Amino acid sequence: MRKKATAPDAKRRHAGGMKPLKVLALGLAIAAVIKELRLPKEERTWHGALGGFVPYDFRVPTVERIKNSFWDPEGAIIVGRAFGVGWTINLGAVVAKVRSLSNTA
Repeated sequence: MRKKATAPDAKRRHAGGMKPLKVLALGLAIAAVIKELRLPKEERTWHGALGGFVPYDFRVPTVERIKNSFWDPEGAIIVGRAFGVGWTINLGAVVAKVRSLSNTA
């Protein structure tokens, strides 16, 4: 007879499923730091893109950059993170898009 999964069992299974993504994110962060450290000190910006594709930004986040990442109605829907590696969703652009779609209906 099969034992019913308990909450801790389900949590353990779920965390194991996320492990490859965590490893990938850590690997990308390490690659971005290495990329910056290979540059002469005066040329390091601590933001850019890995392979011209995956954005990274390790500068101290400012209110303006955080706002542009999460709430810029005129920006793209998928944007680089205000801090870290990868992308985030610009909720301002999503709301603007939904409003424009509802106005055309």
